[in-house]
Amino acid sequence: MKIVRTIEELRAQLRGQLRTAFVPTMGNLHEGHLSLMRLASQHGDPVVASIFVNRLQFGPAEDFDKYPRTFEDDCEKLERENVYVLFAPDERELYPEPQDYRVSPPHNLGDILEGEFRPGFFVGVTTVVLKLFHCVQPQVAVFGKKDYQQLMIINNMCRQFALPTEVIPAETVRAADGLALSSRNGYLSAAERAEAPQLYAQLQQVKAQVQAGQPLADTEQQAMAQLRLRGWAPDYISIRKRRNLEAPTPAEHRNGEPLVVLAAAKLGATRLIDNLEI
Repeated sequence: MKIVRTIEELRAQLRGQLRTAFVPTMGNLHEGHLSLMRLASQHGDPVVASIFVNRLQFGPAEDFDKYPRTFEDDCEKLERENVYVLFAPDERELYPEPQDYRVSPPHNLGDILEGEFRPGFFVGVTTVVLKLFHCVQPQVAVFGKKDYQQLMIINNMCRQFALPTEVIPAETVRAADGLALSSRNGYLSAAERAEAPQLYAQLQQVKAQVQAGQPLADTEQQAMAQLRLRGWAPDYISIRKRRNLEAPTPAEHRNGEPLVVLAAAKLGATRLIDNLEI
C-alpha cells in the first residue's frame, strides 16, 4: 500500500486509472470500515482509502480533539485489505486557506434529524467529500447505510452536480449483539457497552409495531420513552420515507410507502445513531 500525503502525489499515483474505487474515512478503523473496502474492491480497481479527521463537521462542543487517531493500526488493517493507496493529508494540505466556499444541502434534508441536532454538520461533510472527490476523482465511492441521512445527501450531491462518481451503499455491520459498529463505541464503559444494543432493539420493536398497524407517532413516542426509562437521552426516533426522509402521510403509510426508522440517543456521554428499514 502506498501512503501519500499531498494532492499532487495522489493524482500522480492515480493518473490513467479508469475505475478507481474510493472509501473516505476519519480513521480509527473497525470491521465496518473494512467491509467498505471489500465492497469497493468488487466495484472498482484500484481501491483508494483516505484518513482525514475533518474539523468542518465537528460542532463547538463536539469531540474533534478527542477523536481517536490510530494511524499505524489503521495502515496495518488497510494493508490486509489490499488497499492500493491511502491518502492521508494534514489540514494544511486539504485546507491551505480558510474553506470559505462550502456545499450547503437543502434545508428540507440537511437541517432535519442529524442536521437539527448537529447544526452545520452536513455542510462540513458535503464540503470535505466534494473536495476529496476532486482530489481522488473516483468512478465509484462507497458509504455505509448506518449514516443513512449522510448517504442520501452525498448521493443527491453527486447527482445534482453531475459528478462522475457512482455512490455504492453498504449495509450496516453489527456486533453479534446487534450494536452497529462505530468508532464512538470505544467511548462506552463496560456497563454502557452492555446496554448499547438496546438502541437497535428499540428499532426492531418500532418496525414490528409499524408492521402491526400501530400509529406512527405513538410508536415513536413509546420507543423514546422506553429508552429514557433505561437511562438514555434520545434526540430522536423518527419514522420517515426512505426516498427523501420526509414524514409519511397517513395515506402514504396505508399505501405501502417504504419507510425507515432513524434514531440518535446519548448513553452516558456517548451519542449513538442507528436506523432500520421497515
